[in-house]
Amino acid sequence: MLPVIDQTQPPGDPWPLRHLALRTPRLTLRPDDDEGLYALAAVAVRGIHPPEQMPFAHPWTDQAPGDLVRGVLQYNWARRAELSPSAWKINFLVRHGGVVIGVQELSGQDFAVTRQVSTGSWLGMEHQGRGLGTEMRAAVLLLAFDHLGATTARSAAWSDNPASLRLSEKLGYRPDGTATFARRGAAATEIRLLLAAEQFIRPEWTLEVHGLDGCRETLGAV
Repeated sequence: MLPVIDQTQPPGDPWPLRHLALRTPRLTLRPDDDEGLYALAAVAVRGIHPPEQMPFAHPWTDQAPGDLVRGVLQYNWARRAELSPSAWKINFLVRHGGVVIGVQELSGQDFAVTRQVSTGSWLGMEHQGRGLGTEMRAAVLLLAFDHLGATTARSAAWSDNPASLRLSEKLGYRPDGTATFARRGAAATEIRLLLAAEQFIRPEWTLEVHGLDGCRETLGAV
């Protein structure tokens, strides 16, 4: 005889990431939500970098403001739709004083096997130069190493982006080779970076993590 299934009982939360929150001394990081994405797009329109610079492989910030807003929304919606335990990318909206100031990405490919994560991020120009970029990267590294069981983390930066390279160096990343790509129609060198858990230069503060247990299966981190 087949078991009787009670259809009146709700299933488990289909999107447990909505409960996840990371808190540092100055910042709150939560996976993106639609209202926050509009605020994030407004930050991008106000400017992420000087126009003569390009910190991204795809020059998405060169778009007209309307296209830029739409692109920010569509990119983040696509990452949400594609997320699975075998391939996930969480775009944490970073808030300072309750205001969205940028985004910190944490991703994993076959994480249950590799125990490796990758990071990427950007901040609005008006929020740069205050150590917030280091603080938000440290937050997701603490999450990855101490709470998800990651053993390594990867990142990358262009050779002409010294601020990003300095940030990674402060946290303990080491160079792990280079690659050449076309960027705005010219060759550019990307420096790959690798951080082992035991080489992580930890901040003096403690990360607060809320709502993680319900997300473990979704991230292949059981």
